[in-house]
Amino acid sequence: MSEARLIITAVVVEGRSQADVARSYSVSKDWVSKLVARYQQQGEDAFEPRSRRPRPHRGRSTPPSSN
Repeated sequence: MSEARLIITAVVVEGRSQADVARSYSVSKDWVSKLVARYQQQGEDAFEPRSRRPRPHRGRSTPPSSN
């Protein structure tokens, strides 16, 4: 079981506070809050890993080709 699933289960099913769960799993309260919010919005899809790749910036032009 993934850590995200354990954390969300502890808050949503067990009814533990986000601060208590954050302390128990040695993670930030902010991350617990984000996981719970994502679960409330997306349901089971919240358990899927997220890409850590930076997103491209809108409006940034591509570099000129060197011909």
